[in-house]
Amino acid sequence: MQSLLKRFTQGSLVLQILVGIVAGIALASINPAWAKSVALLGDLFVSALKAVAPVLVFILVASSIANQKPGQHTHMKPIVGLYLLGTFAAALTAVLLSFAFPTTLVLVTDQATLAPPEGIGEIMHNLLFKVVDNPVNALLTGNFIGILAWGIALGLALHRASDATKQVFHDVSDSITQIVKVVIRFAPLGIFGLVSNTLATTGFGALLGYSHLLAVLLGAMAIIALVVNPLIVFVKTRENPYPLVLRCLRESGVTAFFTRSSAANVPVNLDLCKRLDLHEDTYSVSIPLGATINMGGAAITITVLTLAAVHTLGIAVDIPTALLLSIVAAVSACGASGVAGGSLLLIPLACSLFGIDNAVAMQVVAVGYIIGVLQDSAETALNSSTDVIFTAAADKAASRQG
Repeated sequence: MQSLLKRFTQGSLVLQILVGIVAGIALASINPAWAKSVALLGDLFVSALKAVAPVLVFILVASSIANQKPGQHTHMKPIVGLYLLGTFAAALTAVLLSFAFPTTLVLVTDQATLAPPEGIGEIMHNLLFKVVDNPVNALLTGNFIGILAWGIALGLALHRASDATKQVFHDVSDSITQIVKVVIRFAPLGIFGLVSNTLATTGFGALLGYSHLLAVLLGAMAIIALVVNPLIVFVKTRENPYPLVLRCLRESGVTAFFTRSSAANVPVNLDLCKRLDLHEDTYSVSIPLGATINMGGAAITITVLTLAAVHTLGIAVDIPTALLLSIVAAVSACGASGVAGGSLLLIPLACSLFGIDNAVAMQVVAVGYIIGVLQDSAETALNSSTDVIFTAAADKAASRQG
């Protein structure tokens, strides 16, 4: 028993996750009823990650800033630049792929009941009020913009505190990090439960009718993950980008794919950044910030589904309008976390550029929910893994220049 426990706690986490995926697929194929019964494992794992993430980010940010030595740099400006560049590149790639392989839809009659935002102004309004949210409410609701704002403010205020007080925050930060490591070790069991339940409940039969749409969506995400992101990293670091990119996809993207939650993957990304030996002062801020504004996958979803509606209705699109769509999709994606329903509910906003009726746009949103089992998983995997990729790229570039 001790040998088995030691093997579980010290073995390769990625290998254990792959075993969990295979076991989940096997159980869902052999006995769907049993597969649904182990959904509790997945729900517990995701809930544990979501529970620890807000507290971890708040304490880690406050501790990092409070203990920051004079002259230290967090390299946040280049990281934010990479986030914005990556999101716009994703939207532009989605536009090009949508024109190369135009998709038409048989629009469904069931419409989503959630209300979409009326414009970018509403998205920015929601995002602004997230910043000044009550700190307790921000922690309870997982509002990472608010948590970041309060963590930064407290860290700056603690600059003048005694060394003993700063050390307390540092020790608490280390303790919460240890708790996170324990939670992450249960990822294989959690992903086993998530895979089993997803396949047993939904299967993939409903996705066959939307295979062309999915191919364009997933193709655009694959191009960003395996071509565009590595190119950006190479330009930034002048090093072979694929060891970093593939490791982030393997150790961050796989977990995010099955949890389908950027918030739940924040602890995973922070742990990966630590193992990559990045500066804590940098990644403690950039990772939760990236979970909010680095939304390349969301930009792809908004663009592809909007242009699918455009092609379905036979609307002609010129190059300036396509570029405008890329900008709108990128800006909207950055504010996706401020809107209930995420990227799908931003589709009507993008559709309004082409004069598409809101009722028709909401039917496209309903299509998005149908394919969400793959679309949302791939989108989250791309978003979350890119947070670490760009943080590491900026950190490596700064170290090389220094």
